[in-house]
Amino acid sequence: MGILGWIIVGLVAGGLAGRVTGYRGGGCISTMIVGIVGGLLGGALFSAAGDEGIGDFGLRSMFVAFIGATVLLLVFGALTGRGRRRRRW
Repeated sequence: MGILGWIIVGLVAGGLAGRVTGYRGGGCISTMIVGIVGGLLGGALFSAAGDEGIGDFGLRSMFVAFIGATVLLLVFGALTGRGRRRRRW
């Protein structure tokens, strides 16, 4: 997958992971970085589990990156105390 593919996968995976975890990032660049690092983490996790990591551009690669980005944001939130906050009505 080329650099443009990584950017697209990073934006989509980072955006979806941010929505699921409730993380409020800084913008497009930070969302893309979270998605790309999440893709690397997800690829390592899937490879460690005996499956194929990120391959060609496609839905499977986005899924692997989404899983990695979600794990990354959950760990980041647990370490920094920036987890999901409850709304008070």
